[in-house]
Formats: sequence, C-alpha cells, structure tokens
Amino acid sequence: MEKLNPILTITGSDSTGGSGVQADIQTITELGGFAVSAITSVTLQNTLGIQEFYDLSAEVVRGQIEAVVNDLRPQVVKIGLLRTAETVRAVVSVLQKYHPRHVIYAPVAVSSRGEELVSEEVKTIIKGEMLPYCTLVLQLDDHSMHGLANRYASAVAVFLHQGDSPEEAKGKAQAYIRAKMIRASDLQGRGSELYQEFMGMVDQYYRTNSDVAFYADQMNVSARYLAQVTRRISGQPPKAIIDERLIKEIERALKMTTKTMQEIAYEYGFSSQAYLTKFFRKMRGMPPSQFRKA
Repeated sequence: MEKLNPILTITGSDSTGGSGVQADIQTITELGGFAVSAITSVTLQNTLGIQEFYDLSAEVVRGQIEAVVNDLRPQVVKIGLLRTAETVRAVVSVLQKYHPRHVIYAPVAVSSRGEELVSEEVKTIIKGEMLPYCTLVLQLDDHSMHGLANRYASAVAVFLHQGDSPEEAKGKAQAYIRAKMIRASDLQGRGSELYQEFMGMVDQYYRTNSDVAFYADQMNVSARYLAQVTRRISGQPPKAIIDERLIKEIERALKMTTKTMQEIAYEYGFSSQAYLTKFFRKMRGMPPSQFRKA
C-alpha cells in the first residue's frame, strides 16, 4: 500500500466555507490531494463580513503542526492567515526543524470586504523571519472574489506535490481558478430580503417598540446579525433607523396637527411629555415646542 503523504495547510477558519482552512481542504481534495490542517484563528463570520477573531495561542498552533508533521511528514506546506508575532515564530521554528520540500505562503492581510486582518508589526516579522523559508510567495491581487486567492494557493500546493515545477504548478492553478470563476456565483446571504422585512416591521411597530431585540426576535435572527445587515445596506444601525422613522412621524404631527404635546407623547409610545421632549432634543437638538413654533 502506497504511503499517504498529505499537504499541510496552516491558516484560519472561515465560518462560511468560502475561504480559510475549509476552502483549502475542499480544493486540495477536489484536485486529488489529501489535506491535513493546523488552525491559527477562528472567525465569527458570515456573508456580510468578519464579526470577531479568536486567535489560537502560538503553543496550540505549534502543537497542531508538530502532531501532524511527526506522524505524517507532509512535504508541501501551504501557509495563510497568521495574525500574531508569536504564531509566526512558532511556524518558523517548525519549518526550521523539519525542512518540508515546498512552503507556499499566500499572504492574508485584508479580507474580501476590506477589513485589515494583520498588523504592520506582524507583516514585518513575516517578511524578515518567515519568507526566507518559503519556496513560493503568491501575490494574488487578480483573484479578489472571496476565497479564490486562497484556493489558487492551495491548487499550486497540490500541483507541486504532484511533481510539477513552480511555473507549471502556477499555470495549472490559474487554469483551475479561471474555471472556478466561470462556474462560481459568489455566496450570497439573505441580507437584502431581511432588510426589507425589517423596514416593513419598523413601519408596523415604530410607535410601540424601539427595542432592536424585539425586531430581531420577530425575524428569528440575532440582534448582531440584524445590525450587520442594516449597516451594510444603509450605513445605519437598526436603532437609528427605528428612531429616525419615529422622529419623522413626530415632526409631521407637530407640523400638521393641533394635538397637545402630551397627546403626541402618548400617541407615539412615550409615557410622558418629558420623555418625548428628551427624545426629540436628542434627535434634533431642540425641544419639540421650539420645532413647532419654527
């Protein structure tokens, strides 16, 4: 039986599966290789972008790599997201010790949404301490669609593993990515649909409920995800949208009716005229009585 010789990917995890270790494993497997992995960071992420990072400790990263390398001896290593100086140095120490035949580094510094992922300090350490151990450093500016740069590097790793020269491997990987781009439709979430649903609910409930959690519960999503959606589409958090809808209706009532301040306060869900005045002053910088006179 032929001895299994896997490809090791060292990178972060992408919850959507569009990039990171998930995409590496899928690409390597699709092209006939066998992938093993060491995860450097875990992301809270969806189609709207990265919410939070949880960087694993350098010792945990080193432990993952050494467990695989000691047992399975991968000769091709693909490196992606490294976010801390300690993690970079842990990876370097393993490369120094085990000398894999090929080390492919695919820099991951900015997300597909433009989020900065790596500090300048870490970039400097990578350049000075890790790059000398890399066979190839792939600048992947051509492949801006989410995950394609990552998949390109993984494809290069597979073709190197299969015995191609670096130039042959890059050529085959480019052909693979072109085919992917033709077939792919970038992963889309339900943000637009959810935003329209939220706006309809605001029209329905703005008089009685300004609590974001209420709207999120009604739509069976988290308040955080709802905020991501509204910020991505309108540039505003959901509370600002609710409050703006409410203040416009209060302004209309002040201009178009002769109702008292107390009546308007009760009509729009305030327990007293004082709370109406406080809200109006916060939103418009003046009390409602002054707005009415003006």
